[in-house]
Amino acid sequence: MHQPVAWQEWGPEAFAKAKSEDKPILLDIGAVWCHWCHVMDRESYESAETAKIINDQFIAVKVDRDERPDVDSRYQAAVSAISGQGGWPLTAFLTPEGKPYFGGTYFPPADQHGRPGFQRVLLTMAEAFQKRRDEVNESAGSVMAAIEHNESFMGRAGNPGPELVTKLVDSALKQFDARSGGFGSQPKFPHSGAIDLLLDAASRVSVGGAEGIGEAAKNAAMVTLQKMSKGGIYDHLAGGFHRYSVDERWVVPHFEKMSYDNSELLKNYVHAYQTLVEPEAARVAREMIQWIDEWLSDREQGGFYASQDADFSLDDDGDYFTWTLDEAAEALTAEEMAVASAYYDIGEIGDMHHNPAKNVLHVRGTLEGVAKANKISLDEAKARLASAKAKLYAARLKRSTPYVDKTIYVGWNGMMISAYIEAGRVLDLPDVRAFALKSLDRVLKEAWDEKAGLSHVVAYGERGGSEVRVAGVLDDYVLLGHAALDAWELTGEMRYYTAAELIMDGALKRFYDATGGGFFDTEAAGDGEVRLGALVTRRKPLQDSPTPAGNPVGAALLLRLEALNGREDYAVKALDTLETFAGIVEHFGLYAASYGLALQRMVLRAVQVCVIGDDAAARRLEAVALARYAVNKSVIRLRKDQLAELPPALAETLPHLPGLKNDGSFAVVCSGKGCLPPVSTVDELIEAMNQSL
Repeated sequence: MHQPVAWQEWGPEAFAKAKSEDKPILLDIGAVWCHWCHVMDRESYESAETAKIINDQFIAVKVDRDERPDVDSRYQAAVSAISGQGGWPLTAFLTPEGKPYFGGTYFPPADQHGRPGFQRVLLTMAEAFQKRRDEVNESAGSVMAAIEHNESFMGRAGNPGPELVTKLVDSALKQFDARSGGFGSQPKFPHSGAIDLLLDAASRVSVGGAEGIGEAAKNAAMVTLQKMSKGGIYDHLAGGFHRYSVDERWVVPHFEKMSYDNSELLKNYVHAYQTLVEPEAARVAREMIQWIDEWLSDREQGGFYASQDADFSLDDDGDYFTWTLDEAAEALTAEEMAVASAYYDIGEIGDMHHNPAKNVLHVRGTLEGVAKANKISLDEAKARLASAKAKLYAARLKRSTPYVDKTIYVGWNGMMISAYIEAGRVLDLPDVRAFALKSLDRVLKEAWDEKAGLSHVVAYGERGGSEVRVAGVLDDYVLLGHAALDAWELTGEMRYYTAAELIMDGALKRFYDATGGGFFDTEAAGDGEVRLGALVTRRKPLQDSPTPAGNPVGAALLLRLEALNGREDYAVKALDTLETFAGIVEHFGLYAASYGLALQRMVLRAVQVCVIGDDAAARRLEAVALARYAVNKSVIRLRKDQLAELPPALAETLPHLPGLKNDGSFAVVCSGKGCLPPVSTVDELIEAMNQSL
């Protein structure tokens, strides 16, 4: 708002202005958490000289990629086709119709390192538009064709089966870095979907008929989770993960913290604890929840915020999160410093490129080793470390804090609500479960309308702006649908089951391609509605980028619901969606993990463990039912008075089981073949689950 550039919002007014003034559009797509967006803002968009060129020659449009993922995904494809790479800030030059004819990412203010300066680029692009219009239009036409192609990749293959799941698991194992954990080399992203795919494989005797994969999958998942939680990508003082690591050892991160990374990593650590009862996994999960509660939650109304920025200002590159030796020593006693500096590798020479004295806290050795070197007991070392952590965090809180974007997005809230429900159940944290339900109730109340559908935004973090309703995209529907179904499994309250079914039906009506199969990411244009720019193209998301892709997540929701309502059209559409991409999906490897999880769900059929009762025995049975993560298993908690109102498939079986008249709690394991006899002891339940899973 404060910049001298005459920014317009993405919308018909900006496009009409470009047409009437016969000017090209300068499109800037950025994000509130993006360091290089802030750099380009200061260097170029806050320069009066540069702003004059922009205002004279272009119609300038600014887009927030979190608010408009539909706009971002299409122009990312365009700029990748033009320059071979995408990212943020995304800088694109468009015809007045919104067709891109040139673009790139960050442009420096003046020529440097072989990159042209931004003013030169602006003048060249304006001149091309005025004097070489035919070339511009031809270039824009071919880029639009590239977007169409990029967004519609499909390779149909019939009846995908377990061998395709094995190929996707294998693909992750081949890229696994045994030394440092994670996949590939630097920069390293967490790839949460791939970790879940490996954790699911870890608990199985065979995957797709291939023996012995389970052990390798377990090792790859656990080494990755351990190395990440010891690395600088993890915030050792407050909890929570930064977005990615610039090095392969997870030491120096890009410091922004995203809701969507933390929700999916929280699930990973909870699933690791479920399967391997690894106390470290539970510790990390609890610390993550603490950070999300403190920084990314609207405690009063419910709902989860979007992100925390990396930096406070442009002169700071992660300075809020990093420490010089002197800064740490000032906050601690000599005894605490001796333990903390050894454990977190705080030295005179640190890790940061811009300021080598700055250290990113990360764990290199063991606390046992630190205790030995300091000639103190392990308990004493633990006490000093705990005290040091608390003091360092208190000192950090006095620093200027990077901006938290308090916008509440529907899809990201769906992911975090699901993560909170899972964590709250597995780690038995009643407040976490309650906050998940409070958040879901708010999102359903404020963003969902059966007629109008979902909006993409529940609430903005800042006042001002036009507050025009942004329609929900496919991700919003399917991720919130899963969250509502998770809430029903937790509470047995039919309103949540009904919400999941209505949201799924809304997604089918708006996004499902009845002729070509699969889901589009946006609704078809209504009668007389004109789609702006590259939004005329429709895409079917398959890749996790990094949030789970809409098509496999939609297929998984159809499969979960079909197991409860027996609707054959759901089963047919789920298979059709998975078949749409089955011929090409293995080429996407790590980026197709959500597809692998959805396919695993289909191949293995749903197993439902229903725990019925409301006493200590029921809680014990539920804890046993939750042990071991398997993507096709759901644990449903019901009170006896809820058996009168159930989804159709369970209504046919549960109320008619023997044992209902008894006083005690019991569990029933059901699958596609029907239900096993009710059991009331822990050992009987373990036996029944082993039989079904």
